[in-house]
Formats: sequence, structure tokens, C-alpha cells
Amino acid sequence: MDSVFAALAHTTRRQMLDIIRDTPGIAVGALAARFDVSRIAVMNHLAVLSAAGLVISRKEGRSRRLFLNAVPIQQIHARWLGTYEAFWADRVLSLKSAAEAAALERKENDDDD
Repeated sequence: MDSVFAALAHTTRRQMLDIIRDTPGIAVGALAARFDVSRIAVMNHLAVLSAAGLVISRKEGRSRRLFLNAVPIQQIHARWLGTYEAFWADRVLSLKSAAEAAALERKENDDDD
């Protein structure tokens, strides 16, 4: 997971992931054209993203197509947020029940008047 966090720590790499997510199969050249850095810098960023498992590439003729692999991000979500989801879902249900009970009691008191 450290490599995923390290890859996501850089703004340019997050922007690249957004573009790859929104344009599955984008060619490396088309991605590089969207940034005001050298193609070598783009390739270095892509190497970090690939090493973290966030980008999958497929060679197609002379170009390389890029695809987002969201599994590492989902794994982080499951590890760090999954345990809190159940806790907060239970808290929200308790709050809902308390609000409904208070509203019912208020309605019953209003009906008695």
C-alpha cells in the first residue's frame, strides 16, 4: 500500500489517473500532450503509477494504451474506511430511531391536547 500512497501523493499523477479513468485506452502520447512537461517526465510518472498497480498498459501496434486499475484504491478503502462504515451506519440508524420516537411522542402529546 505504500507504493499506492506514494503514487497518489503527486498532483500530476492524480491528474493522470483522472484522465485515464475518464478516457480508458488513451494513448501515452495523447496523455502526454495534456501536460506541460517532457514526455520523459510523463513516462516517469506512468512508471510510478504502473509500479503501484494503478495503471495497466497494453501495447497496440506502435502505441501503448493506458487503463485505470482501481483495485489498489478499493483495497485501501476497504482497509481504512470499511471498519468505520459499519460503526457510522449503526449510529445513523440509532439517530433515526431516536428522532422517529421523539416525533411520535410529540404527535401523541399534541393529539392529547
